[in-house]
Amino acid sequence: MNTYCTFFLVAATALTLSACGKSNTPAQAVSDHAKAANAAAAKAPAANAAATNGTATKGEAAAAAKPAEAKPAAAAVEVKPKAAPMPGQIPAPSDVAAIPADAATTASGLASKVLQKGAAAVHPGAKDVVKVHYTGWTTDGKMFDSSVKRGEPIEFPLDRVIAGWTEGVQLMVVGEKRRLWIPEKLAYQGRPGAPAGMLVFDVELLAIKAAPKPPAVPADVAAPPADAEKTASGLASKVLKKGTGAKHPTAASMVSVHYSGWTTDGKMFDSSVTRGRPASFPLSGVIAGWTEGVQLMVEGETRRFWIPEGLAYKGRPGSPAGMLVFDVELLKIMN
Repeated sequence: MNTYCTFFLVAATALTLSACGKSNTPAQAVSDHAKAANAAAAKAPAANAAATNGTATKGEAAAAAKPAEAKPAAAAVEVKPKAAPMPGQIPAPSDVAAIPADAATTASGLASKVLQKGAAAVHPGAKDVVKVHYTGWTTDGKMFDSSVKRGEPIEFPLDRVIAGWTEGVQLMVVGEKRRLWIPEKLAYQGRPGAPAGMLVFDVELLAIKAAPKPPAVPADVAAPPADAEKTASGLASKVLKKGTGAKHPTAASMVSVHYSGWTTDGKMFDSSVTRGRPASFPLSGVIAGWTEGVQLMVEGETRRFWIPEGLAYKGRPGSPAGMLVFDVELLKIMN
């Protein structure tokens, strides 16, 4: 059975891209906004239909808006004949073909219905990591993915999935089971090879892990301060914490880092800190400002960089524009 990445649809952050079966790392995305990142991140969930960045997340991870207040569902669409389940498939719900009258619909067009009430009171946020069991069907009753069938629940950040999941799971509490009817505009949007049309998911929310708090916006985010160092290329930097190592990476080195990035108006567009895991990548595969800047560092050091646009995305559509500011902690030189 083919599986699909719900993470296909996530808008990638400026430094990370999501791809089915691939991880989110700043490495390739910094160098090429159109390439998927190395295998590692989000989540082994990345290879499954309801999980995955980035990422596929471009530019920034798009945080879901607060779910709108539910209202009565729209009139049912034309009912399609339901296909008989294939051997080994979980049978489709009786209302798979169209939104039933007792479902609630939000302003975005997402419809849902509680199948089992939860025992908790806390709802996940758009950036929280959730653990779920789920099964997905197309409206003809064909199952295209199921963690239930695989016998293993999945974990992923809610801002790394299709918009219908980001919004819908925020309506839930732990222990709850809910059926979601996700219109195509909140699902795969006609992407070739992905399930088409409205999709139906049964989701059970098993656990919520709160996302780390985002780092504070630097006071000097708008421009390099007088005490910043500047190289001939125009890259400015300032050591925030001295390192314990003596060796500097080279342009060919693989490094492990934590980082956060802001535009000069103080808007954070990407952060490994908020994802709760460091990123690893070759310095030859990132934007020029990173390639040059990280070579100035030693292990254990934290440094702030002011990277001019000519050393960053160079006006590339969909990428953070202008000078960019990064706080980078070099955790390890891996080769």
